[in-house]
Amino acid sequence: MPPASGINAAVMWRWATPQAQQVLATRDLAAILRHHRRVHGWSQGRLGVHLGYDTSYISLLETGRRTIDDVASRRRIAQELGLPPHTLGVTDSADSDHAAMLQFGTSVVRLAETARQSGHATAAVDELWPLVARLEARVADGHTEREVLTLLAHARVGLGAALGHILPEERLPTAARWTGKGLAIARHLDDPAFHSYALRMHGNELRKAGLRAAAVDRLRQSLGTAHTPQDRAASLALLARAAGEARQGDLFDSTVLDNQRLLDTVEHTSLVNPFSLHEIRLRGLLATGRLDRAGALVDQAPATGTRSTPQWRVIEHVTAGRILALRGAQAAAQARLLTAVDEAVAHHLPHQIQRVLRTPGIPADVRDHADSCLRQLREAMAA
Repeated sequence: MPPASGINAAVMWRWATPQAQQVLATRDLAAILRHHRRVHGWSQGRLGVHLGYDTSYISLLETGRRTIDDVASRRRIAQELGLPPHTLGVTDSADSDHAAMLQFGTSVVRLAETARQSGHATAAVDELWPLVARLEARVADGHTEREVLTLLAHARVGLGAALGHILPEERLPTAARWTGKGLAIARHLDDPAFHSYALRMHGNELRKAGLRAAAVDRLRQSLGTAHTPQDRAASLALLARAAGEARQGDLFDSTVLDNQRLLDTVEHTSLVNPFSLHEIRLRGLLATGRLDRAGALVDQAPATGTRSTPQWRVIEHVTAGRILALRGAQAAAQARLLTAVDEAVAHHLPHQIQRVLRTPGIPADVRDHADSCLRQLREAMAA
C-alpha cells in the first residue's frame, strides 16, 4: 500500500493524530480540504493546482458554497490527497477494494513491522494509517466481524509503535493512544500471544509518554501473560527499561538478570540481544543513581550484530554520551552525542535529540547542533 503520488511521506503521519481522525470522521469535503492544506502548509492556489481546480473554486468548496457529489470526482480527489476513498463517502463496505484490504491487510501489518524494526518507522506509518482508517470506518458502520476487529487491533498497535519512533516527546501520547486502542480490542480476542504483545507495546509507549507507573503495570501484565520464552524475554527487556525510569531499582535489577539468563536460549531480535540489553542496563543504572557502575560499563558494549537496529544504535549513543558527560569525559561525550544527533536526524528520531538536549553539562556546540536539528525536524512535521 504505497503512498499516493504527489504526497510528502514525511507528513502523512499527521492524519493519524486525534485531531485529524475527528476531521476524517465527518466525511465533510470542506473540512478535509481545509485540514489537508493546514497540515501540508499549502495555499488554496497550490491545492487547486494539485486537484485541477482554480483558487476560487477551492474557496467555494472549503466554505461549503459548492460541493462535489459525483462518485468519480470524489474518488479522484481522495486519491490525489492520499486518503482512503471512504473518507469522502464513496467506498461501500462491500467494494472489492475493501475485500482486498482484508485479504492483504495482514501482509501490510507484517511489512510495516519489518520497516519499523529496520529503521524506517515513517514508512511503517505510511503503510498502516490508510489501513487503520478504512477498518475503523467499517467498525463505525456497525460491521464488527472478527476478522475486521483482529486486523484492526494489529494495525492500531503497529501504528502506535511506529509513531512512537518518529514523534517528538510532546506528541508521544498520540502513540500511546493508538497502542491503547489496539489493546482495547486485544483483550476480547481469543489470542493470548497477541494480548501479551499488545500489553507490551502499550506499556512501552506509556513509558515514552512519561506514564511510568502505568507502563510498569502493563509490562508486568505482559510478562505474566507471556506464553513463550521469546515473548517473556521481550517483556523483560521493556519492563527493565520502564522499571529503571520509574527508579524501581530492585525490579530493574531482577528483570535485567532474568533477561540476561534468557539471551542464550532465545532467538535474538531487534529488542532481545546483547547490545540492546547493554543499553537498557546503562540507562537503568543511571536512572537509579548508580553512575559509577554505569561508567564502568559504558565502554563495554557488545558488537552491534545484525539484530541491532539503527534506533538502538542512536539510543545507545545518547545514553553513553550522557554518562560520559556526567563523569566529566567531555571530549568522549561530545563525540557520542554529536553522532547520536546526526543519526537521529537520518532516522527521524526527534525524541532522541530531546534526550541529548537534557544531558547535564552538555557541550555548547552539541547543544547548538541539537537545537538546530530538532528545529528542522519540527518544522518538517509542523501543522
